[in-house]
Amino acid sequence: MGGVATLLVGMPDPKFTATKVPEVTLGFWIIKIAATTLGETGGDTVTMTLNWGYLAGTLLFLTILVVLVVAQILAKRFHPFLYWATIAASTTFGTTMADFADRSLGIGYLGGSVLLVCLLLGTLGLWYWTERSISVTTVSTPRVEAFYWATITFSQTLGTALGDWIADTGLGYEGGALVFAAALAVLVALYYSTNVSRVLLFWAAFVLSRPLGATVGDFLDKPLAQGGLALSRPIASAVLAAVMIACILLLPQRAARHPAAA
Repeated sequence: MGGVATLLVGMPDPKFTATKVPEVTLGFWIIKIAATTLGETGGDTVTMTLNWGYLAGTLLFLTILVVLVVAQILAKRFHPFLYWATIAASTTFGTTMADFADRSLGIGYLGGSVLLVCLLLGTLGLWYWTERSISVTTVSTPRVEAFYWATITFSQTLGTALGDWIADTGLGYEGGALVFAAALAVLVALYYSTNVSRVLLFWAAFVLSRPLGATVGDFLDKPLAQGGLALSRPIASAVLAAVMIACILLLPQRAARHPAAA
């Protein structure tokens, strides 16, 4: 109880140390979905509107992502804007990488999804085998941070492929968004009504929130003939970026905490 009381009054508790990732709250998920939607419209802006193509767009966002991940690992404490900029970079890279694999390499939506599921599960398995935990509350060392960001990047790319695959089955972007929103609602129900592992539920929600954002982003910027609203990709991206910044400023952003080493 002492530790809880100390945290409630905002004073440091010697039994816990801060990580460089935020607490998982409702605000976290709101910003996460905004970031995933921005990743879709932002990636499409570069590859389609600016006509860079999927390969050049992928290389651009990979470079940005690597720089931001290194900055995140080198940082001494949690910086909200740095963290969410890195998340946004992972979503835009995920968008262009999935599109490159699905369309330029000809793997297809299903093939790309299966490949990325294997990569994601492999990363999580290696992380657990190395650290004996895949909880975000353990993200406190450079090695664990590397696993964390690799897992996030694969999950963002998988989310794009899943979103495109479901939309392409005939459900369209609106139908795809409803499917993933319903899946997230099921996870929320499991969280409040069962004892299912919170770590498992977190990663499931993290993966599923990406295709939700991807299908919403596609719905906003795809042509009317393809079931979208044909909104300007650059304008949609700017609005989503502004929403993200406002949420980061207005919603509570505090570093998650984990038990200190003995």
